[in-house]
Amino acid sequence: MQDLLEFAVDAARQAGVFTLTHFRRAGLVVDHKSDDSPVTAADRGAETLLRQLIADRYPDDGIIGEEQDRVPGTSGRTWIIDPIDGTKSFVHGVPLFTNLVACRDQDGPLVGVINTPALEEATWAGRGLGCFHQNSRVRLTETGSLADAYVMTSGTEWWPPSLRHLLLDPPFTLRTWGDGYGYSLVLTGRADAMLDPQAAVWDLAPLPVLAAESGARLTGVDGSEEIDSGSAVLSNGLIHDELLAALSTSHGTD
Repeated sequence: MQDLLEFAVDAARQAGVFTLTHFRRAGLVVDHKSDDSPVTAADRGAETLLRQLIADRYPDDGIIGEEQDRVPGTSGRTWIIDPIDGTKSFVHGVPLFTNLVACRDQDGPLVGVINTPALEEATWAGRGLGCFHQNSRVRLTETGSLADAYVMTSGTEWWPPSLRHLLLDPPFTLRTWGDGYGYSLVLTGRADAMLDPQAAVWDLAPLPVLAAESGARLTGVDGSEEIDSGSAVLSNGLIHDELLAALSTSHGTD
């Protein structure tokens, strides 16, 4: 397990080094996928690099990534990668994009890494090994009231109509330091919660093991423990029920 985690952290950092060779460079071409989300040579190249690293080290493992087709495996392990989480930040020169690497087996999440290369920091966890940020164990906030909480989100355009009235008068301090970086802020005690009303599997894959090993609480927006439903709420645990209640009340007012 330790070897697997060290590999995942190193792979995420290598992907980060690659993305930085394109970051804030003149002439970066931004294409758009069928869902109108941006993609660049940095996204594609970083995913190719991650896939090659995994194939070289663990050739029997499966791979799921944002930019390329799924690779089936025979080992029982599957890697889930997002070469750049926060491509919009990346193309605008904002240093809050991340590289996400996760692995799971038939028993659940194994490892998860959030690497923020432009800030030279990373957060990682392995099953039974703890959760770390820059080689120190993470510490969550002790905020116990939603009114005092700092809540992150990736972008208000992703909020469904049932939640949008919260944006006008949120019962917490709301900041859009989102994507993988928002989750890292929660795990490192710099924010109290991160809210993603809509997300893909590769956006969320590192979170279950990071939450389990840090003591954070992770659910879907609807309170479900299964985040493959496409949304996530990560918090220090102390404000989680109150936050879910606020979201549930909002849902009922649609």
